[in-house]
Order: sequence, then C-alpha cells, then structure tokens
Amino acid sequence: MHDWGIAEGYHDIAGRWLDVPADTKAAIRQAMGEGEVPPGTTPHDDPVAAFRPGQAPDGMTAGGPWELHTEDGAVVALDRGAGLPPDLPLGYHRLVHTDDGRTRLLVVSPGRCHLPPDLRTWGWAAQLYAARSRESWGIGDLADLRRLAAWSRRLGAGMCLLNPLHATVPDFPQASPYYPSSRCFRNPLYLRIEEVPGAAEAAGEAESGGGRIDLAALAAEGRALNADRRIDRTQVWKLKRTALEHLWRRFRDSGGDGAFDRFREEQGDALTGFATHCALTERLPGAWVDWPEEYRRPDSPAVARFAVEHAERVGYHAWLQWLTETQLAAAGEGLDLMQDLAVGVDPGGADAWLWQDTMALRMRVGAPPDDFNRKGQDWSLPPFDPWRLRLAGYDPWIRTVRAGLRAAGGIRVDHVMGLFRLFWIPVGAIPAEGAYVRYRHWEMLDILALESHRAGAYIVGEDLGTVEDFVREELFERGVLSYRLVWFEPHRPPEFPVQALAAVTTHDLPTCAGMWTGADLAEQHALGLDPNEEGARAIRDKLADWSGSPADASPAEVVVNTYRLLAQAPSMILTATLDDAAVVEERPNIPGTIEERPNWSIALPVPLEVLEESPTPAAIAEALNRRSSPG
Repeated sequence: MHDWGIAEGYHDIAGRWLDVPADTKAAIRQAMGEGEVPPGTTPHDDPVAAFRPGQAPDGMTAGGPWELHTEDGAVVALDRGAGLPPDLPLGYHRLVHTDDGRTRLLVVSPGRCHLPPDLRTWGWAAQLYAARSRESWGIGDLADLRRLAAWSRRLGAGMCLLNPLHATVPDFPQASPYYPSSRCFRNPLYLRIEEVPGAAEAAGEAESGGGRIDLAALAAEGRALNADRRIDRTQVWKLKRTALEHLWRRFRDSGGDGAFDRFREEQGDALTGFATHCALTERLPGAWVDWPEEYRRPDSPAVARFAVEHAERVGYHAWLQWLTETQLAAAGEGLDLMQDLAVGVDPGGADAWLWQDTMALRMRVGAPPDDFNRKGQDWSLPPFDPWRLRLAGYDPWIRTVRAGLRAAGGIRVDHVMGLFRLFWIPVGAIPAEGAYVRYRHWEMLDILALESHRAGAYIVGEDLGTVEDFVREELFERGVLSYRLVWFEPHRPPEFPVQALAAVTTHDLPTCAGMWTGADLAEQHALGLDPNEEGARAIRDKLADWSGSPADASPAEVVVNTYRLLAQAPSMILTATLDDAAVVEERPNIPGTIEERPNWSIALPVPLEVLEESPTPAAIAEALNRRSSPG
C-alpha cells in the first residue's frame, strides 16, 4: 500500500490478482497534489480523531497550548499536557491551538448506527419519476409519493425505498438520479405545482407585464404528457418552471413566509452556496470549470458580488428547496422513507464547485471489469481526496449524510464499499487501468453512526459486487444493514442474514418479468451489448427452481411466486419493486448505455390509481405481510 492510500493491485471478482499500471499510480498521486501540498498538510498529519464517549485517544493535546471548543459553544482551556475531558458528549468538538490557530476535529460517536431492535418491515422500492398518477405533470412527483405512502400503509408496509431525489443543474434536467449536481439538496422537478403556496389563488392572475398565466392550462398540458411512457424531463421542467417563477414572484411580493426564512437560516451557507451556483448556471454557459476564472471559486470576490447583485434569483432557488423539503416531509408522515444516497456528484455541479478543494477532479469513480460488466464501469463521478477531505474536517461528508437523513426514516448508501476504498480511473483511461484508493473508513463510519443516531434513522449499505471479506463484518458490527438480492445470493431466502434489506432485484438488474420471458436479454442483444448469457440463464433457472414456477407460468404468476419466496427471508427489511408489481419487462437502467435507450425515463405502464386496484401488488403485499418470524 502506497503512503497515499493507493493500492498496488487488487483481486478481481474471480480472485485473480491484478497489478495497477505505474502510470495510473503516478496520475493518482499527481491528482492528490503530491509535490504541491503545503508543509504541514501531508497525509501523516492528524487533523481528525474519532472515538467513543470516555475513550479519548492519548496524545491529542501534545504540543499545546490548546482550547477545547465543544459543540454546544463552551470553551475550555486545557493545561499543557492535560488530556481531553473523559465526559465529552456525542457530537463534533474542536481543539484549537491558541498560538497558531490550528484545529483538530474531535468526533465523539456512538460507533453503531441507529437500529431499532424490533425492526421488521417491508415496502415498495420505487422510482418516483416513474410512479405517475393521473394528476402528474408527465413525471411522478411528491404528491404521488404521498399517495404511494398512504397506499403502502393500507397494504401493511412500513417503509418505501426511493431513487435519489438529489438536485440536478437547473434547466438541464439530468435523467440519471445517480449523477446529481448536489447530494445536499433536492430536485424541484418533483414538486406538485398545485400544492405550492399561492397556487390556488394564482389561477388567471395578471402578470406584472399585463399578461396572464393560466395554471389550469399548464396542468392540462402537463397531464397530457402522461400519454407517453417515455418521460420528457425537459418539457416537464419547462411547464413547471413557468408556473414556479410566477408563484415565486407572487410569494415574494406578498411578503414571504416566516417558515421559509427559518429554513434559510437553518441551512445557512450551504444553501446560499448551492442557490448561488444555480443562479450562476443560468447566466454563464457550460460547467463551472469553463466559466470565467473569477467565478470558478465560490469564495471569490466576484461570486460574493454576484450573490448580492442577484439576491432575488438566489432567493428563488432557495425557495425551491424549501418547497421540496416541505412536500417531502408531508409525503413521509406515518411511513419511513428510505432515501438513496448516490455515490458521487456531477463534476460540473454545485457540490463539486463548492468543495473543489476536497475532490480529485482529474479522476473518476467506477468499478473494475466483472462478470456482469466485462469492460468495467466509469461512472463519470469525481472522488473525494481522502486526505483533503480529512483536512476539511469531513464537512462535505457530514453535510451529505445529514441531508440524506432529512425527512427520512433511513438511507441506503449506494456502493457502501466506497467508504473503505474507491476505484479511481484517470480521466481518459479505461476502467481496466484504474486503481483502488483507501479511505479512513472508521472515521467516515463514526460520522455516519453519529448522524444516524441523531436522526433516529437506520442505514442500509449497498454492498453488491466486489466486497472485501472484512467489509461486511465491519458494517455488521456498526449496525449497518447488508443488501441481499435473490438474483445474486447462492442460498435461498430462509438463509439470508437477519441484519439486511432483502430484495429480488434492483434498478440496474432485470425485473422478474424481464428475466422470465427473456425480454431483458433480448434487449441487451438489440442494443449491441455483450451480455453474460450463461449468467442470465443460471439466474432464470434459479428463478424457476426456487419460486416453483412451471415453464408455462405467466409473468404475473412468477412475480407473485417470487415474492412469496422472498417472504421466507428473516431479514429486517424486505422490498418489492413497483416495476415487478406492475409486471414490467424493462428495467429502469441498463449500465453501459446512455443514448441507446431511455434509461431512468420509462414510466410505469399504468397510473397509481390503476396499480392500487391491481391483483399483483395486492398478492405481493399479502405474501410479505405473512412472512414467518425469524429463527
């Protein structure tokens, strides 16, 4: 292992050892700033200490004098050589060197994530954009989520797993929910316009220029988009933006709302920075890396002037975030919403702009070649530099986790192995030329546990793919639920682990119907891909065997049989996809395709009103409600 955390090689999914090319290691060291890092900021510094209550590490106060600044605002002068107080409460505290101002972050964590001892529930796994009702404007929205949650409760469910609702760059609606501009804020595309404050009163109101806006006509045009299963985000946003900008002016001119003011104050500089980036993207072409130099850094005088001069537009984007948080919170009343935390962000988006000093922007995250993706994967997401992230006191990670837990009963951490190591690929290289880079997982997990504890929310770690042996053991000890799929597990559901979320499939894998009929494999061939036919046949044979489905069974019968099988799992949480409930053959996403098919843009074939009355989801719910007690 290189001093900077760069692995010399790795074992692939077949167990073969592969050496990392020397050019790759050199490129990663350069991306981390080797030879450019200022004195005193090498990886061997210790700007962070994470520990349990009463277990403060020795030596943290060496080289004093220090002051202890506790999270609640107290300041305690520490005698030279004195240790930390043994009764430090849970939270984020800081040591401040009184001579030179150096700081050290002290994370006092419970160590384990919040995990209710009686957790035993099930719910739908939903792609919200696809879950449209008859009232939707061409895309599933937060009012549809509230309807879905109410239906789920009636069926006996206790949670709902959602695709990431992260924000995208304004006016460029990104289809993939896993390529966000920011993981700290939401996508206003999911707003239900009719439930925005003032919408009912605004119908037909005169605009300041003498024109009128007809919200009813906009709604009719939006609902007409439901006739096409392919979601047109650009057109949806055009309609919603027209309505929202009118409603914002109305809201602003009426004096606003104290709740919005409090939201802005609570979110502080993070919201202001995000909203400023949104306003800048409307006026400057391209990604922030291509902007005039004076705007490329969020702390520049030019950006500060811009925020003052365009305070009204910055306020508009902050208002959109308040609306999404309000509607999301209303949707989750009485049901645990499990939000999905994407593994990274768009290099041209808000988070990368705000936290550029903590990211390796010349690198991309991905996965090495495996049996299901023989060329490997490049997700086009820049990774955090593990050392600069520590020097920033993990502030980006803390804010990201905290945002995911707002209005949530739990979060699913996509590619949770990335807290241990990430597969870095130099920009311009192929995945096979990548290398793993280590992170201080114990510190990142301590922060995850602290935020989970404070939010009273459970954590699921998506641990599919190449997983080191010790990773699942560590996650188990931390109270993180594993993620187990019928498609991949070698043993039947009764042998699945208890501390897990168990499911049949995910958004990146075939649906039950697609696997059973062969439609998924046929689509991959039609797209010119090189699918693993042997692996697909093995899963299909397992599906027939384990579910007890005869060769002539209909797709709907196979779906129900499969979820009766899943119901035998003792796992704490079970999920069923809405795609399976609707007996859909197309999966939401086929990795390795972008323009070739409408990934993340295929709506369910029927609206929620019809799905609620269908026999298949009712039969799935009956099966999952009747599962036996864990052994």
